[in-house]
Amino acid sequence: MKVYLDNAATTRVDDEVVKIMSEFFLNKYGNPGSSHIKGLEAKEALEKTREIIAKAINANPEEIIFVSGATEANNLALNHKKVITSRIEHPSVLNSAKNPVFIKVDKEGFVNINELKKKIMKNCLVSIAHGNHEIGTIQDIKQIGEICKEKNALFHTDASQSFTKEKVDVKKFDIDLMTLNSHKIHGPKGIGVLYKKNGINLKSLIKGGGQEKNLRSGTENVPGIVGFGKAVEVAMKNFSENREKMKKLRDKLIKGLDKKLNGDREKRLVNNVNVVFDFDSDTILKYLDHYNIYASSGSACTSKEIEPSKILLEIGLSKKEAMNSVRFSLSRFNTEKEIDYVIEKTRLISENLGKLK
Repeated sequence: MKVYLDNAATTRVDDEVVKIMSEFFLNKYGNPGSSHIKGLEAKEALEKTREIIAKAINANPEEIIFVSGATEANNLALNHKKVITSRIEHPSVLNSAKNPVFIKVDKEGFVNINELKKKIMKNCLVSIAHGNHEIGTIQDIKQIGEICKEKNALFHTDASQSFTKEKVDVKKFDIDLMTLNSHKIHGPKGIGVLYKKNGINLKSLIKGGGQEKNLRSGTENVPGIVGFGKAVEVAMKNFSENREKMKKLRDKLIKGLDKKLNGDREKRLVNNVNVVFDFDSDTILKYLDHYNIYASSGSACTSKEIEPSKILLEIGLSKKEAMNSVRFSLSRFNTEKEIDYVIEKTRLISENLGKLK
């Protein structure tokens, strides 16, 4: 049996997505900037997808900007003079914010709301991810959005991990800018979206022909865009069913592993399980790989040594605990039989490693 549990990194592409993308690779391959029939055909498909994604987040179609992925969307959003964020954000946020002001998080990964209220200032931009990519903690973005609106500050959230797993309403949550990603929801890699509320001005990162309202020049990736739209359609069609299925499997895995859980137990992504083992994650992952179970760790390889996850250290884990943590991330394609297999093999791995002590 092969069990893929690294869906927070990327997902398998849905069959319906592959089918519609093939049509735009082989037949409807026109440039949407061209005025002939094939160009207009591509342009129509692009705008239809804009409507699909806008509807899913309660936005207007013209507020949807297509980019190459979440990293570019975050960079475009944070091209701002003053940013307030946390230290557990994605690297594309942390590395693109210029001289950011940081607010602390607690041991479950929730941002300190009182500190945010003290540090927030008029015309700044607050960037807090909806669902954390590593520990799965879901922030109260509705409350954060209200605070930003009250203080006349912009609110950006990276919803790459939560999109189609949690309901996101940009109007209800007072969101000004939001990052979405295709390959986390069974769409293709290389395509993402920045939702930009009407009236907000941003500086473009890429100069050229002025596509995407002069914010993202370059010929649009029509097959990728259409594939993203189909992935959203499929996910939203069975939103509740898929969500409950992943939540049930997640809870079973948490119980079966019986390890210290990183992140909040309840307010976490339905597909995220991040736990601390008694042995280093590199060893655990090698054994899991032997049994065709594919997971990941938050540790980052540097030139000569493996460093512990900064996110895990930030929420209070010791260096050893951080080095021993493994993330399992599910998708709607996972089955209960697969989860039983993972629980069985992880227990066997732990027992065998324990005998070697």
